[in-house]
Amino acid sequence: VKEIFKLARERAPSIIFIDELDSIAAERIDLGTSGEREVQRTFMQLLSEMDGFENLDNVKVIGATNRLDILDKAILRPGRFDRIINVSLPDQESRKDILKIHSKSMRLDNVDMQEIVELTEGFSGAEITAACTESGYFAIRENRLKITHQDFLNAIKKITQNEEEPEHLRMFG
Repeated sequence: VKEIFKLARERAPSIIFIDELDSIAAERIDLGTSGEREVQRTFMQLLSEMDGFENLDNVKVIGATNRLDILDKAILRPGRFDRIINVSLPDQESRKDILKIHSKSMRLDNVDMQEIVELTEGFSGAEITAACTESGYFAIRENRLKITHQDFLNAIKKITQNEEEPEHLRMFG
């Protein structure tokens, strides 16, 4: 963490982007495991760099998480992350646009995109992208050059089943 902030200061103006912020800034608990202690040391160093003795000047820190509910209150104090911007799930029109973008180079065979748009209600942009990719995999597995409506349905089913699996089983999926 020290090295990242040092490099960012040297190359300012710069942005430090921390994806999955919750992985290092989750509410602290005392488990006593060495892994947990390492995460807490990393978190404490992050807090120290963000509001320590050296001014951040032209270094901006941006964090992203889909688990705002578990972030430690210390990371949300004024002066650290000044704004919280909620990016909601895409609406119907946005899902349609995302599907268009990610299927434009695909060879489609009789795919009812309006039904796919409706079936992806509640999907994030990444999940819609994954549905397009996965539908292509279904066609490839059957040695077809075109993606069918059924391929999309199978892809959506696969994605929604993966979300319902317990997390400890997902990694072995």
